[in-house]
Amino acid sequence: MVSMKSVLLGLGLSAAVAGAAAADTVLRYSEAGPNRGARAKALEYFLDETTRMTDGQLQFDVHWGGALLKWSAALNGISAGAADMGTVIAPYAPKQLQGLAIGDLPIETSDPWVGLRAMFELMTTNAQLKDFLTRENVVFLSNFTSTGTQFECIGDHRIESVEDFEGLTVRATGIAGKALNELGANVVNMTFDKVYQALDSGLVDCAAGYYYTNRALRHYEIVNYISETNWGQVGGFALVMNKDVWEDLPPAHQTALRTAGSNMVDEFARIQLATIAEVKAGLQTGDIGRKVPVVPMAEAERAKLLALTDSYVQEWISDMTARGYDGQGIWDDYTALVAKYTSELEEDGYPWDR
Repeated sequence: MVSMKSVLLGLGLSAAVAGAAAADTVLRYSEAGPNRGARAKALEYFLDETTRMTDGQLQFDVHWGGALLKWSAALNGISAGAADMGTVIAPYAPKQLQGLAIGDLPIETSDPWVGLRAMFELMTTNAQLKDFLTRENVVFLSNFTSTGTQFECIGDHRIESVEDFEGLTVRATGIAGKALNELGANVVNMTFDKVYQALDSGLVDCAAGYYYTNRALRHYEIVNYISETNWGQVGGFALVMNKDVWEDLPPAHQTALRTAGSNMVDEFARIQLATIAEVKAGLQTGDIGRKVPVVPMAEAERAKLLALTDSYVQEWISDMTARGYDGQGIWDDYTALVAKYTSELEEDGYPWDR
């Protein structure tokens, strides 16, 4: 049974008692993204799985589209109890979520299943990163990934080489934004809900984006080119719960949340890979709603992007070390997990195809 402490800390947490047994618990979930697209499907899968595994004792009241907490307020709101749980993104709380931001550091692969699995295992087994989030009064449950970063451009802008970024106004965040500044781009940092208008009005020439968000947010209506860079993937993108609420849940419910979180990783990867194939094909044929050429970046140019961001890996390691953590050790754990799941994928294929 959930204590009064969590009822007060989590404004949306409600529990009633019928006789000796606890009734259904309703957890308030804050999601700043829209109720459509691949990630929304994965989140609903996670919530449904949790409800199923707890025989309906855990249920959820989801507030979509930032109706409860915007991206910039998500972590503090969940930590303080304005929501019991929700989705957070590292760049919107860079100091508080610096540990989680390891998932935003560029890695060679842009495969969503590899990225998701590596981050999930890292965040649930690495004692230092678990401690890092505990200090923010949240508990990691699962994670999302942006998939490989592409660039959506208006006008006649086609990004085929690193030199093509010079002089462009580009919406980007985090490590990508810092790297693009080095390449001479004028970087604008804004939340995804504002990107459509920014592109449509010409405020930005290009925006870092992803195939699944292109369709979900209808960016295909206004862009003229998709430059396919597959520049790493944003993995500092997590589903977290208020720590006090978590600790007041019975162990069986905690296990259900953890299990559902692990299951969601595979389900989200499966949805993402299917979505990428479908959207990419639809952009090239026009079946998605409008024909938009996809311009692949040559591997030699993509390698330049990855090399450009090596210094930011060292910066993250140094910053974490300065905060009392073993930055190099955490990074080594992460890269070992990326290698582990890359090898597993090469040998066995995706879990749903085995």
